[in-house]
Amino acid sequence: MQKYDTIIVGGGAAGLMAAGHSAELGSKVLVLERMNRPGRKLGITGKGRCNITNTASIDEFMRLVLPNGRFLRSSFSNFFSDDLIDFFNRIGVKTIVERGGRVFPESGKAVEVVKLMTKWCEKSGVEIRTNFRVKDLIIEDDSVTGVRGIEVNSSKKSEIYADKVIIATGGVSYPATGSTGDGYELAKSVGHKINPVWPSLVPLETEGTKAKQLNGLELRNIRGTVWIDGKKAGEDFGEMSFTEFGITGPIVLTLSRMIVKAINENKDIVFSIDLKSALDDKKLDNRLLRDFNEKGNESFRNILNGLLPKVLIPVCIQETKIDSDKAGHQITSNDRKELRKWLKNFSFKVTGYRPFEEAIITVGGVNTNEVNQKTMESKFKKGLYFAGEILDLDAPTGGFNLQIAFSTAWTAAQNY
Repeated sequence: MQKYDTIIVGGGAAGLMAAGHSAELGSKVLVLERMNRPGRKLGITGKGRCNITNTASIDEFMRLVLPNGRFLRSSFSNFFSDDLIDFFNRIGVKTIVERGGRVFPESGKAVEVVKLMTKWCEKSGVEIRTNFRVKDLIIEDDSVTGVRGIEVNSSKKSEIYADKVIIATGGVSYPATGSTGDGYELAKSVGHKINPVWPSLVPLETEGTKAKQLNGLELRNIRGTVWIDGKKAGEDFGEMSFTEFGITGPIVLTLSRMIVKAINENKDIVFSIDLKSALDDKKLDNRLLRDFNEKGNESFRNILNGLLPKVLIPVCIQETKIDSDKAGHQITSNDRKELRKWLKNFSFKVTGYRPFEEAIITVGGVNTNEVNQKTMESKFKKGLYFAGEILDLDAPTGGFNLQIAFSTAWTAAQNY
């Protein structure tokens, strides 16, 4: 009979952290990973740079985490960003802090994080078994005492026993890395409720061909605002870009959570862009008036070169309906008003969102009301624990989601 102290189901960020820490505390640990190597999603996160955490306070973290950031108070108290940075320094990953408190490995390589976390686990005595899919939990006397699974390549079935099983299988985003929702089925099999899942931090699809015209254009220092059924629902400041199908980039991804939810509720969504967010209406009007006066003999199209990226100019002319050959001194106050309105409210109707294959995280998962926040243990089955993205906890971009994974994993590893 194969017997361990702790089995970790899933070898991603949470799984590796839970495994290594469990082993350091003296457990005989087995990681069961469905893919051919651990940490595949971790190795591509942050566009391959791995934004491991953020320097924001615990209160700020809890405010940003939905739907219930307070659930994480104990986990963050056990192991927070300073502890995580110290941990990575200890295993050989030097870190740097960038704009917005985002913490990255100094090398800028997510694969280094995976390599050194895996090495740390192995040095701590963790056994990592790849190409193994867990199909069922073994239940005895109302406690989880192991798992049943199958070797992916040979179809050989196994029963493996342990005093403790930690499910750290992630969500369903980037399924090619192994996040295929297996953990949800395991949780449901012992009575846990899975809150509805949908992709988040995900690019958005927009109506018409306007975005396709702008494909590849990146905008900086702009403000994006979401309007749901005509009411302002949220906004963010920063960068975004256009694709053949719609819009993406940091502020779009951050706002996508509420947008995806609204799409699923069949609501009307408009994403508006303030291209001149540093100027209020009066200052912008003065700027436009000055430009048209100083370049009075130039065409409207040429004058726009000083205001907009080149690829945006045809769209501006089309939507404001101002004659592109009109001279600057012929531009009327009404023309200026239309241009000003367009610059402050360049809008797209959002019609959909990209699939889980393109989403950074999954919204939804195991209902946290059914998990002990101090230990990460199931309230339904003794010996069963959860860590990471399988839990219904998510946050914006910026290192927050990986910190959730690492903190919940650390807490799950500590408790018996």
